[in-house]
Amino acid sequence: MPRPVTLFTGQFADLPIAELAKKAKAWGYDGLELACWGDHFEVSKALESDAYINERKQILEQNGLRCHAIGAHLVGQAVADKLIDERHQGVLPPHVWGDGDPEGVRQRAAEEIKNAARAAARFGVKQVNGFTGSPIWHLLYSFPPNNWGTIDAGYREFADRWNPIIDVFDEVGVRFGLEVHPTEIAYDIVTTEKTLDAIGHRPGFGLNFDPSHLYHQFVDSVLFVETFADRIYHVHVKNSVRNLNGRTSILGSHLDFGDPRRGWDFRTPGRGGVDFEEIIRALNRVGYQGPLSVEWEDSGMDREYGAPEAAAFVRRLDFAPSNVAFDAAFKQS
Repeated sequence: MPRPVTLFTGQFADLPIAELAKKAKAWGYDGLELACWGDHFEVSKALESDAYINERKQILEQNGLRCHAIGAHLVGQAVADKLIDERHQGVLPPHVWGDGDPEGVRQRAAEEIKNAARAAARFGVKQVNGFTGSPIWHLLYSFPPNNWGTIDAGYREFADRWNPIIDVFDEVGVRFGLEVHPTEIAYDIVTTEKTLDAIGHRPGFGLNFDPSHLYHQFVDSVLFVETFADRIYHVHVKNSVRNLNGRTSILGSHLDFGDPRRGWDFRTPGRGGVDFEEIIRALNRVGYQGPLSVEWEDSGMDREYGAPEAAAFVRRLDFAPSNVAFDAAFKQS
């Protein structure tokens, strides 16, 4: 069977969920990955109100859509970040930001992620995707020279903060998928291995695979899938493009997305450098049968043009593996 083609609602959070659901169905999607911001999936309401849960289910059902995953990226970022500042205030719910005291923010963010797992379980969804934050991202370049014991301590701090969260995920039968991404504790293959080691390879902690974050780092997405075959719990379909012309940098140059002076940028699926056919073949090899969730980001394209184009691209792209040997038909019985 073809995999469900879903739309992550995070980039459409300015639209009411009832309006977006109608659009997503018309655009050709099978379901929505509901973001925990805007009015799409409010964790506190989902925990407190059966009526709210039923209303969200009704919106999906009326539009012939399903929900396979919840996205809790913004709150997850604050759980383990070393530096908590105005950037976090801009994306966190007021009750998580509170007075802005950094450790208080981390603790409240951890509780909110636990509640996201509980709310997802009440909603009948078994996958929550998101970010973890990182105690050591600011040490990326190793100058002034790092104390490597500090790096090791950063992985231990990540595990200390996230193990109690995954305990709750385990209790309610929901899995967490880290979107491997610069600024997280895991951003490439090596750091993903270190992250899984740090948290003891717990089954409740896996990966939301998004090749757009690997491409501009020159990380092989197919090798990533094969390396973490048993941890690919969810897949985002998003593209990116490199614009390295001798003047630009993969570090982004402190330029906003969409600025043509950047060394890389996100693009709609099918219009960047990611080789999605090879990724589909790799996903087939490792047995992934979950959703292909479009996370649509393209600063140079109208989203109401790009979102339906992306759905059509993914539907054309997806194919099942062969169940026969190529030359089996030539064999005599």
